[in-house]
Amino acid sequence: MTLTVRPLADDDLPAAWDLGRLAFGGPAEAPEWALRPVEGVLRLGAFDARGRLVGKATDTGHRQWWGGRTVATADVGGVAVLPEHRGAGVARALLTDLLARGRERGAAVSALYPTVSAVYRRLGWEVVGALQRADLDTASLPSAPVPGVDVRPGEPADLAVVDALYETLARPRAGLLTRRGGAFDLPHGGRWPDGVDGLTVVEQDGVPTGALTYERGTGYGPEARLAVHDLVAVTAEAGRALVAVLAGWRSVTRTVRVPLLPGDAVAGALPLERSLAGPGAAFMHRPVDVVRAVADRGWPQHVRGRVAFTLLDPAVPENAGPWELELADGAGELRRPASEPGLVLDVRGFAQLYGGVTGGRAAALAGLVTGPDDPAALDLLACGPPAQLLDHF
Repeated sequence: MTLTVRPLADDDLPAAWDLGRLAFGGPAEAPEWALRPVEGVLRLGAFDARGRLVGKATDTGHRQWWGGRTVATADVGGVAVLPEHRGAGVARALLTDLLARGRERGAAVSALYPTVSAVYRRLGWEVVGALQRADLDTASLPSAPVPGVDVRPGEPADLAVVDALYETLARPRAGLLTRRGGAFDLPHGGRWPDGVDGLTVVEQDGVPTGALTYERGTGYGPEARLAVHDLVAVTAEAGRALVAVLAGWRSVTRTVRVPLLPGDAVAGALPLERSLAGPGAAFMHRPVDVVRAVADRGWPQHVRGRVAFTLLDPAVPENAGPWELELADGAGELRRPASEPGLVLDVRGFAQLYGGVTGGRAAALAGLVTGPDDPAALDLLACGPPAQLLDHF
């Protein structure tokens, strides 16, 4: 089949919405932003010989935090193909074009949420984590008052407080979105964004130290559930205070669904052993430009070392070949080595090591590292914190 992949024109956007609705469900009427260009967002379409839109994909225009530094991405969303054309290489054509365009504009890494992981694995993405949620019985939450903490209802203007607290949490971690650019910059006109019904702010000595945003849902019987979208705290006291606020919903909502960020102040105050089966969504990662992926992020200050490997990448030939990684003083560099390396690393293994979710020997057991040298040397690439996400896209 002859395919043409190109950015969607404005008059292609209604057809793209219909294709997405066919693939994922959703309302027949598109929101206003879906039918106009959004700065920083690239929408690609695949067209057959007759000019019909048969597939689409979006480069979201995100940036991610990696160890205190922001990294440009080619994060992928909204991949959809007409059912009559699935399995014919449409998704591959879209994604290889998206990666090439992302690399050209300076993207270093790419994340996505797969509906079918095998499609993305064939192009070098691999699972590195999951968007975590917990469903908790509201009555199980601790509700003791927290001294020295003031709690108040927020207004739409306080969404800026949520953003500032989120950035404090996200900056030193790995993979979390900056929540700037693209769809994050769409105006909300002084009203609550879609899906938000209210906001609670926690302050200590007049300084905001915690916040939550929530969607109330419907009903007040056993089926009622409060859905929390943001739950951020930068002190232990603020974390306990926010959990106590959620406990106060027990009279009208039996269950609360909360986002989880392991290791933060809120997770330390939740009775997670009481968690019901909450939803999870695996996310995948891959490098777009391995040189930028290493150079643009922050690395642990205490780690120093070198390791050489030959990288296999089926979708981005510029990434393939021999490399030597050097880390020192919180910075990294990837350069071509003087001799042939004794390790061969699949790009999927690079993604998992870079995302801090495996080690060299474990990657070898998974078939992602081969060669005569000890794969434990690749632990250098895995020395950062594990990749995390709190946003679905």
